[in-house]
Amino acid sequence: MIILASQNGDVGIRQALAVLQAGGSVLDALEAGIRPVEDNLADHWVGTSGMPSILGEIELDASIMDGRDLTAGAVGCVKGYPNPISIARKLMETLPHVFLVGEGAERFAAEMGFQKADLMTAETREIWRKDLAAVTAMLAERTASMPPGDPNRLVDVVKQFSNPRRTRGTVNFIARDDQGNLATGVSTSGYYGKYPGRLGDSPVIGAGNYADSRYGAAACTGMGEMAIRASTARSVVFYLKLGYTLEAAGVQAMQDLRDLGGRFISEMNIIAMDRDGHPAGFSSSKDKTCIYMTGDSPEIQVTPRTYVEVPTRWEL
Repeated sequence: MIILASQNGDVGIRQALAVLQAGGSVLDALEAGIRPVEDNLADHWVGTSGMPSILGEIELDASIMDGRDLTAGAVGCVKGYPNPISIARKLMETLPHVFLVGEGAERFAAEMGFQKADLMTAETREIWRKDLAAVTAMLAERTASMPPGDPNRLVDVVKQFSNPRRTRGTVNFIARDDQGNLATGVSTSGYYGKYPGRLGDSPVIGAGNYADSRYGAAACTGMGEMAIRASTARSVVFYLKLGYTLEAAGVQAMQDLRDLGGRFISEMNIIAMDRDGHPAGFSSSKDKTCIYMTGDSPEIQVTPRTYVEVPTRWEL
């Protein structure tokens, strides 16, 4: 058995492994591993204390996929519920739907008995206020000599606020049990300062998350729009299906991102596992790592991600 996670999964990876060791399912393990990350107030990119949209509202996204039968659940733009990974799993197990967003996802959460909470902490509120004030002041200075426009155009503020360096977080988990069953889970607060209603790759099955126990599993964090365009998580698994080694599959999926056109190209990170339980990580940034634990070792193992250059392109 093995649990593979992004570096910020260190607060939950032991709980995830303990579930497998106690005979729990890979889905149980994922949920047990991701919820502590969602509840970690020191992590400003997942769950409670996550970074808000341009309007100061925290909108959470999550997805989960069972590699045994390719069932999946995903929720997006969820406000007021601190553990979207559990809502996504409940959706997968309750309805024929795979994806719910916004008010529909929140209504479903309420009907399933999930409890609401204030997701914004004083620290994140202060960070958002200071950043927004600086951006709006800069925007006002630049447009002072221009004809008056609509002061409520969020588009202009988001464009000025948008910066790939501001957004750095999502949590990825992959679990494999001793029977070879694979599952993946992803949770995030999304792009900091995003336009309300924006969805990245995290809740999109095939983009930020994919698992197929016959071949392997992958999950992503980074510029989610890139992973959506390239179907990155699914691509890794598809290359494994074609017979690529795990290393070659991950590198090829990263190179696919490098070939994307358009004006907005930034960082991407992948964790992946083949059907035999071998872990790997890939990144367009140097010196990035991921972590894993197995039933044979009581300690968290840190492993470097393979670096694949994807030149940043950010043209506003």
